[in-house]
Amino acid sequence: MRRVVVTGLGAVNAIGNDVPTMWENLIAGKHGIAPITRFDLTDFRATLAAEVKDFDPLLYLDRSEVRRHDLYIQYAIAAAQQAFEDSGIEGNIDPKRIGCYFSSGIGGMTTMVEEQTKLLSKGPRRVSPYAITNMMGNAGAGFVAIKHNCKGPCMDIATACASSTHAVGEAYRNILHGYTDAMVAGGAEVTITPLGVAGFINCQALSTSEDPDRASIPFDKERNGFVMGEGSAALILEEYEHAKARGAKIYAEVVGYGTTCDAHHITAPDPEGEGGADAIAEALAGIGEYDPSRVYVNAHGTSTPMNDKIETKAIKRAFGEENAYKLLVSSTKGATGHMLGAAGATEAVISVLALTNDTVPPTLGYQVPDPECDLDIVPNTARKAELDAVLSTSLGFGGHNGCLAFRKVKD
Repeated sequence: MRRVVVTGLGAVNAIGNDVPTMWENLIAGKHGIAPITRFDLTDFRATLAAEVKDFDPLLYLDRSEVRRHDLYIQYAIAAAQQAFEDSGIEGNIDPKRIGCYFSSGIGGMTTMVEEQTKLLSKGPRRVSPYAITNMMGNAGAGFVAIKHNCKGPCMDIATACASSTHAVGEAYRNILHGYTDAMVAGGAEVTITPLGVAGFINCQALSTSEDPDRASIPFDKERNGFVMGEGSAALILEEYEHAKARGAKIYAEVVGYGTTCDAHHITAPDPEGEGGADAIAEALAGIGEYDPSRVYVNAHGTSTPMNDKIETKAIKRAFGEENAYKLLVSSTKGATGHMLGAAGATEAVISVLALTNDTVPPTLGYQVPDPECDLDIVPNTARKAELDAVLSTSLGFGGHNGCLAFRKVKD
């Protein structure tokens, strides 16, 4: 089998519009949760979100492109450009040997809401000619591929909250089996709209807390729902010998990927965590022999009553209870909120940074222990730790489970 490594990272989210800023704020224990600013919150029972702040699209696009692109596409282009610049691969690979798997769980929801409002109030002739290309879930992938001349496989994998974990995992398999020599993989999402927030409120998924410090509180006994986040993240994956030959900076090696389906319920996870455990175990197999005290798991950890309890079961089931208690586990959604289709890629970037910096980011907002979530979840303060491997898990609506495994590179 070929080996696959990470050579570039990019990110835009509520705690930073680039990777260094995000990491600095995350390790400092800062979150990006605050009252929603984009629409009137009258009659909304959930009023907090993790909005991207001070984003300047003109760093990545000209003014005409900004006017034409939905915000989720702008975020995708920004994160991908950061990753390409970090990697230095552009111009150093045959365009037909690099592909783009860039996910969105929903697509251009901002455009959907704005254009439907325009249709009802002003008539069909006022609907934008860019409405369809902005609403498409695959538009992020398409525009990233166009910008960077990626002529290999290109697609949007839409599996709700697991979307961009699956994008990274399937990109890894593409390189592993020789279809490409490199891939840009990631996800982008913007659903902080009246329709998105109302929909998640009414399916009882969002936190109704009015305290930004006690809203997204993964694994805390008083958790009552997730906080919606937004943004994008991208990784450049590359075949190991190709990366070495061009003198690339290598962050980590991708060594495992697991994907399963609960086949249980459209929103609720399997109560025994079997599907999640199987995905974790499949990814874990790629690590080989390991010391559990030197393994970090970036958990899906949504801060919903059901997810965090079931995910704890899944981790114990995959690792064995004795090993599970030795792991370092945290959910960074306490800082970023739940970025839906962009969550998995964001958490993959964070996992790679944790590995390269031997630092475990904290689970923010944690105060009240839950006996059903009793792993070492690194509460509130980052922790230095010598790490050999990291895993990043995602558990999406529809029963979609995904897990990625990374190790430090060994020659």
